[in-house]
Amino acid sequence: MSSRPLPVVQLRVPTDEDALAWHRVFDDPEVMEFHGGRSAELSEYEELTARQRKHDAERGFCFWTILDEDGEVIGFTGAQPWPHESFGPVGEIEIGWRLARSAWGKGCATAAARTTVERVRAAGVERVVAMVNSRNERSITLARRLGMELTETFTTPVSKQQALCFRLELASVSRP
Repeated sequence: MSSRPLPVVQLRVPTDEDALAWHRVFDDPEVMEFHGGRSAELSEYEELTARQRKHDAERGFCFWTILDEDGEVIGFTGAQPWPHESFGPVGEIEIGWRLARSAWGKGCATAAARTTVERVRAAGVERVVAMVNSRNERSITLARRLGMELTETFTTPVSKQQALCFRLELASVSRP
């Protein structure tokens, strides 16, 4: 792990305008490689940001918008209940992240994900999972950097891809 300091990132509850920003920054085949290959329709991001505002109001956490040091939207990170009933870690709280290609390799995902872990712990969540495509080396590395352990594998029902399920007991994570 690099000893360079992590960048300063800010997390905020997504606004209506963030739906458009997420649509714009995720409209990149590399960013979406493990999420269907292309950005979702704007209406899907509108629904997602609305759902995240509801999660934050009800649970104290959500997928937050990540802002870089200049206040520009560079992606999202956060936590939500696992959204699928037919496979995966049903009933658990999933953490995740997705960043604009321009933000890769700068430590932004690590900084944002660490903040997510602290916020979710503060909200009283005892354990989180991260579901990662088995070919997504960047996210696998980040999950391990957070102290997460690989506990299960799943095959996704639609794409038949292998998904790795990492878990982290939040009570056991040392605070900085």
